[in-house]
Amino acid sequence: MKLEVINSPFSEEQVKQLNEVLVNLTSQQKIWLTGYLSATASLQGTEVQKEISFNTAPVASSPTAVKQITILYASQTGTAQGLAKKYGEHLRDIGFEVSVSSMNDFKTNALKKLDHLLIVASTHGEGEPPDNAISFHSFLYGKRAPKLEHVKYAVLALGDSSYEHFCKTGKDFDEQLEKLGAERIVERIDCDLDFDEPAAKWFELVKEKLQEDGAVQELYKKEAAPTVAAPTTEYSRKNPFHAEILEKINLNGRGSNKETIHLELSLENSGLSYEPGDSLAIYPTNNENLVASLISALGFEEDTKVNVGEISLSLKEALTDLLEITVLSKPLMEKIAQFTTNEEFQKLLLNKEDLKQFTHGRDLLDVVEVFGPFSWDPQSFVNLLRKLPARQYSISSSQSAYPDEVHVTIGAVRYEVDNRNRLGVCSTYVADQLEIGDKVRVYVQQNPNFKLPEDDKPIIMIGPGTGVAPFRSFMQEREERGAEGKSWLFFGDQHFVTDFLYQTEWQGWLKDGVLTKLDVAFSRDRDEKVYVQHKMQEHAAEIYEWLEQGAVVYVCGDKENMAADVQNTLLNIISKQGNKSQQEAKEYLEDLQKQKRYQRDVY
Repeated sequence: MKLEVINSPFSEEQVKQLNEVLVNLTSQQKIWLTGYLSATASLQGTEVQKEISFNTAPVASSPTAVKQITILYASQTGTAQGLAKKYGEHLRDIGFEVSVSSMNDFKTNALKKLDHLLIVASTHGEGEPPDNAISFHSFLYGKRAPKLEHVKYAVLALGDSSYEHFCKTGKDFDEQLEKLGAERIVERIDCDLDFDEPAAKWFELVKEKLQEDGAVQELYKKEAAPTVAAPTTEYSRKNPFHAEILEKINLNGRGSNKETIHLELSLENSGLSYEPGDSLAIYPTNNENLVASLISALGFEEDTKVNVGEISLSLKEALTDLLEITVLSKPLMEKIAQFTTNEEFQKLLLNKEDLKQFTHGRDLLDVVEVFGPFSWDPQSFVNLLRKLPARQYSISSSQSAYPDEVHVTIGAVRYEVDNRNRLGVCSTYVADQLEIGDKVRVYVQQNPNFKLPEDDKPIIMIGPGTGVAPFRSFMQEREERGAEGKSWLFFGDQHFVTDFLYQTEWQGWLKDGVLTKLDVAFSRDRDEKVYVQHKMQEHAAEIYEWLEQGAVVYVCGDKENMAADVQNTLLNIISKQGNKSQQEAKEYLEDLQKQKRYQRDVY
């Protein structure tokens, strides 16, 4: 169809321009433009309209074979899960048939039926699969794993380069699928904490390959115009909310070896929402004294202009607000090696154990002081560094109880290495630099893998130290709901008098019946150290009885020591009280995980 001046409201020049554009548009582009113009017209004269959407008739084309796209995610804190669901929705919108599933919920015998498999996998701790991927990971590496020559796949790996085994879970899946005969459709991409750009690149490559592969159903593909929404501000990792501090309290008593900050923040007018079990991410700034010492050791001027991405600012501003300077990772050390001929530094890189020992607890200032000088200039030095990531803390409040607030519980990290005091970046930023009335940049990180049951199932909560934070939110939520299910808290710390976090609140909930049982372990109050796992062992029979009654077990806190000890204790309780072998106890616990009755938020 061609526009003519006589049958349109356009001038001759406008008609000419429109005909030049229209002739080159695809049918999908024309439909999109139709919807856009309709939405724009309907917006005029409307004072408040949040969302406008409309449908167009299906566009018929030659039918092709429909193939199922399966997206599996391995996610501990919810990041990989969020990406998987977002990618699934996008693929559905452009006509693919897609199923998105946690690896825990995926039936492994269905692998034989797959055509296309996309995996989004995070790595937990030192190279371990997230809890919801352990059984699937074991299956793929076991004798029962099937040949997968019929499967085409792609893997997106998420990780943290400050850990030795960066993105190992994603690498494992990628390599094992290939060994089982599956065909890789795009190369794996390994993402650090700032994952947006590389993850988007991976997805675009995957989408192109899937479209080339004919995996999309063309016959009744919806060519609906996109939703046109009124402009709103959505706060997220890329656009954090500036939350005002309403309250700041040190929960530890005088004489304690610890400093635990209870922070209350206003979310008023933010639109942010959260559930018990979610985390609050806080963007910190680096300590100004450390920044000054680093710039001095480098021999640079603090007001030298540098570029971080598209932002131009002073070196001092870049190192204070935007870049990470306190974490030494192997990838960073390898980049630094390009700027020095120091033999000791080169030897350090070649010795895995020596490198691990040196980087633990040290920072960039140590590298510059011990191995300098280096051949870099301010800009090339800045180019080596990754962006300063937000730190995540378990939310310790229920939004039902505090609709316009969010609370977090933060233990200040302070230690000494080489006669220099070291400071946790975010914890001491909060403890030392922020006061009531100040604002801090935050966003909510949802954690769908650490959630209260919707019904009144019994719950067992194990959280020593700041690991108790989410359980405070659990109790507030259950109190608001009027839930009647039994609840049991195991809490531990150093001293009863100074370190019993939220003591009066727990005792109040115990008195009111919101909390059914409370067992505490204070390790430094007696000669023989007692921890939460010892208290669990004392109540082994009752814990197993609760498990048989359908209780959900939650563990929050230190992954390396506490969480491992607690899990071993649970296995021991299940074995002895249930009269099971160690293997049967392990299978029992794995079944609890699959039922979402054993959930961990460990770090």
